[in-house]
Amino acid sequence: MPTTGRPRSFDTDEALEVAMRVFWAEGYEGASLAALTEAMGINRRSIYAAFGNKEELFRKAVDRYVQGPGAFVAPALELPTARQVVEAMLRGGVNAHTLPGCPRGCLLVQSALAVGPDGETVRRDLAERREAGVAALRKRFEQAQAEGDLPPTADPDALARYVNTVGQGLAVQASGGASPEDMHRVVDQALSTWPSS
Repeated sequence: MPTTGRPRSFDTDEALEVAMRVFWAEGYEGASLAALTEAMGINRRSIYAAFGNKEELFRKAVDRYVQGPGAFVAPALELPTARQVVEAMLRGGVNAHTLPGCPRGCLLVQSALAVGPDGETVRRDLAERREAGVAALRKRFEQAQAEGDLPPTADPDALARYVNTVGQGLAVQASGGASPEDMHRVVDQALSTWPSS
């Protein structure tokens, strides 16, 4: 009869949630394995067995962030007008970047902007994820233009990059302590210049 390994003595879902918050607060390089093991309440061997190395744990934490605090993005893209899409994305970002009990700002924006050689793969991965967000917005704005929701003179790529830049700026503002009210005023300003069909 085959023997099975000892069952894990910790909840992997809870441990990943904790890891996500550590990376969100400290960044990829700032979150040492010692800090992760202490926060997660497990030893290094258990981290490696359950999640792989630090880079693999980080990728899983980013996926969890995208499906958790960042989950406002996918439904926003489905809204009927481009302006509604933009408003939902920017206001959703403000809300996600200022969640009570969570680190302020955005894990995808802040956690690996500046890294040493060991973190270069992670930095590139996050840059690709952010660029994929621009591509999804561009596609949605191209659809809006084809439907007559955006004028023919609008540039879907430039608009997607503009919205992405405002969203990332809001994340940086949040991490610096800006109030949600001030950030929503920035969203109001961005929406006030939105091209109408």
